[in-house]
Order: sequence, then C-alpha cells, then structure tokens
Amino acid sequence: MTPAPRTLVAPGSIASPRDLAPLLDHTVLRPEASEGEVARACDEALEHGFAGVCVREVHLALVVRRLGGHGPVPIAVADFPRGTGPAAKRAEETRRLADLGAREVDVVYPLPAMAARAHAAALRDLEAVVAAAGGAAVKVILETGSLSMAEKGAACAIAKAAGVAFVKTSTGFGPGGATEEDVALLRALVGGDTGVKASGGIRTAADALRMVRAGANRIGASGSVAIVTGAFG
Repeated sequence: MTPAPRTLVAPGSIASPRDLAPLLDHTVLRPEASEGEVARACDEALEHGFAGVCVREVHLALVVRRLGGHGPVPIAVADFPRGTGPAAKRAEETRRLADLGAREVDVVYPLPAMAARAHAAALRDLEAVVAAAGGAAVKVILETGSLSMAEKGAACAIAKAAGVAFVKTSTGFGPGGATEEDVALLRALVGGDTGVKASGGIRTAADALRMVRAGANRIGASGSVAIVTGAFG
C-alpha cells in the first residue's frame, strides 16, 4: 500500500512564504541539468526545509547521497515526460528507482490508454506501478492541460483505485501547467485522503499560495528558493 499523503494544509496557517517550504518539491528536471545544479538544489532543500528534491534517474544517486536522510526526500520521475512506455517497463523503472533510494516516484499517467479509453488497462498499469514502488509513494502526473473534463474525472478515479498517494497536474513539459481550477477539480475528485500536487508554471509565493487555497498539499517548482524568499504581494 502506498503511504498516505500529508494532511491537507489550512491556507490560514501560511503566514509567510517560508511557511510554504514543507510543501515544496524542489525540481531539477531539465535533461541538460548538471550535477552541480542538482547538488545545489539538494543543499537548498536542506537549508530551507523543502519536502524533497525531484530529479531524473541519472541524478537520483547523487540526490540520495547529498540529502543523506535528513528531512527532504529523494524523488524521481518515471516514464517522463511522455507517459507512453509499455506497462511492464514503467513498473520496472519504478522498481529500479525505489531500489536506488527514491522515497517518492512521480510517474506520468499511461496517456495512450487514456486516448484509447482503455481504462481497465490504465488501472492495471498503475496498480503494477504502485506495487513496484514498494514503500515509495507514487504520484501520478495527469498532464491536465491535454485532458478533457471527462478524462480528468476518469484519470482521478483510476489513480485513486490503484492506490496512488497523489494526483499531480502537469509535467511542466506539456501543454499548460497547473491552474487553480484544475487543482480544485482534482481535490474535489479525489477527496481528502489522496494528495494533490500542483506543478508547472508556479514561480512565485503568490502562485503557490493560490494553489494551496485551491486544494494542493504539495507544490512542484524549480524556483522554490524564489518562492520562499519572495512575498505574497
């Protein structure tokens, strides 16, 4: 069983941008990112108390070493950013990431299954991913900017049935990023016992606070330091 997400955050409890730090997944996902950039992101996560550092597999071992089990968790993406890999390879990749030390795995929803309305196949795919993750929490990236309202509803129902810990709006590499409307919709669809991660285009403290008010209890951002050292105004 995938671990439960953190409890929902009361927006009124966020008095300053620094209060957003425990909700932030500090991301370094550009394919050309250097080891120096990743190491710096880890140091920033430790300094500011971010939730975790999210990277591609090539940088996961560095993140695990650099964080050293102190607070922020290592996070890796799977079948990213396209979500078109075969189900068996997606599960295999997830298992490998967990074995390498990922405490959370952000995997793209099986988008070809969504396009074909093959909902049973999508459920089997995500169930296999959750099982392969073992004790690591699975966040499913829906890429909401490319989905209809009906598809968002189906994806949330399937992800929840598969036992994922979070549904996530976007990869940041697709059509559009997080919107307040999508975050509120996902929260309404999955209820209070599944997490909602807003990701894509969140650059300021005001952006992040709007997502929390809409129902997000995790934020993915590459500019996490600017968020927590900025202002709401």
